[in-house]
Amino acid sequence: MTAAACGGAAPGSAPPSPITTSTADAAPGAIPAGLERFYTQRPAWGSCVPFATTDDQRQYYGQPGLQCAKVEVPIDYSNPQGPTAQLAISRLQATDPTQRIGSLLVNPGGPGASGIEIASQLSLLMKNTEVARKFDLVGFDPRGIGASTPTIHCLTAQQQDAQRTVDILDPSPAGVAKAEATARQTADGCNQKTGAEFLANVGTRDVARDMDVLRGVVGDRQLTYLGYSYGTHIGSTYAEEFPRNVRAMVLDGAVDPTQNSTDALVDQGKGFQDVFTAFAKDCATKPGCPLGTDAGQATARFQQLTRPLLAKPIPLPDGRELSYGDAQQGTIQALYATSLWPQLRQGLTELTQGNGQTLMGLADEYYDRAPDGTYSPQQDAFNAVRCVDDPQIKDHAQALDQARRYNAAAPFLDSGRGPSQALDTCGFWPVPATDGPHVPQVAGLAPPLVVSTTDDPATPYQSGVNLAKDLHGSLLTKVGDQHTASFQGFPCVDAIVTRYLVDGTPAPANARCPDNG
Repeated sequence: MTAAACGGAAPGSAPPSPITTSTADAAPGAIPAGLERFYTQRPAWGSCVPFATTDDQRQYYGQPGLQCAKVEVPIDYSNPQGPTAQLAISRLQATDPTQRIGSLLVNPGGPGASGIEIASQLSLLMKNTEVARKFDLVGFDPRGIGASTPTIHCLTAQQQDAQRTVDILDPSPAGVAKAEATARQTADGCNQKTGAEFLANVGTRDVARDMDVLRGVVGDRQLTYLGYSYGTHIGSTYAEEFPRNVRAMVLDGAVDPTQNSTDALVDQGKGFQDVFTAFAKDCATKPGCPLGTDAGQATARFQQLTRPLLAKPIPLPDGRELSYGDAQQGTIQALYATSLWPQLRQGLTELTQGNGQTLMGLADEYYDRAPDGTYSPQQDAFNAVRCVDDPQIKDHAQALDQARRYNAAAPFLDSGRGPSQALDTCGFWPVPATDGPHVPQVAGLAPPLVVSTTDDPATPYQSGVNLAKDLHGSLLTKVGDQHTASFQGFPCVDAIVTRYLVDGTPAPANARCPDNG
């Protein structure tokens, strides 16, 4: 997840209908009519190295035993004889074939993140575990993302660099016009470079259908799935479309499918504010904290440090400048994990000295900008998916209300000039939304396990509580400030998740894992 989202439905309008559930009553593992040739594919497994699209990925993709392949899926499931897409998938086989249960399909969220990358990283974190012994670990790059083709593409690297310097928060008429010109440039670029037909079919409902094809391709009668962050939305969407095809499903860092995206954005803003406060309290215990020793004044101090960038960005050695927007996004990037707090503390200290390099580095991580100046398509994919997953805000009054509520929820990110009524990229999107907020209908679903962290900065704890209730699943509460928890070094969490994946054992009533467990 990131600190951006499309809005909810315009006042008085009805959201799009949820995905159809024509397969909901089918027997477990049944192949939908007309899709037989896709479900019966047999992948040509080979090296994953050619599938790497970044230097970071190349570190992981050459590890022993990791295999990759391409799988064909229809671009439009209502027209399976039409154009197709190629999904990149990976597999690390169970280390004990005599105990093998099946495949564990994983997705890291985003939208826009690579499932092959997270699977390759998880394979190291899960090494010698019961899960690694009993499951093939399977990752996939969702349609349009990573090594899958066609790839969603909207902007050149030069355009992305230029857009990051635009003050999209300026509420003046000229500022709104400039922000909307930037948003329209992105939407038009997506339409020109990717095409309306593909953009209309990149939403979560289509990714869920792709996952069922992958279930068939790897030979599993039912799906075992681990989804993080936005990956929980993929999971709940799959659960609604294919409830009888679910064997087990872990949803960690929940997106609440009943929320419109304005409410979700505001809740996310509050989450970032809460974790910023936790960071400030930790910082106050360190010598020379740039936010001072009174954590209660941290928001005001952060505003004092960052707001001058609105008028005077900081020049950097590579010729770029640290803008106010990049300082915000760099800070947000560091709030996703406590391991990045020292880097944020350093970046804010540098800011007091007129140096913006560390914060720009964090912002580059957020936008997935490589040292050579190129960008992965992740941000393009993020926009493409979110703009078809939720009703698009095209009303300036609604955009203004969303901005006002976000500023109130996350005052450390408030520029101090009042909210802007500018429409974002989704307001100019070339195809309509294909989904909207609703309570999933999941009759016949095996109860999932939802993991929710008390002070998750990106996906609020209550969203996990709500999702567990809506899907009739069990809830595991993790105490902490980080975004997601499964297989990230917390023994208490991993023990409960492992028992669920292996045996189907739900989390105990009121299950709660401590901050360090």
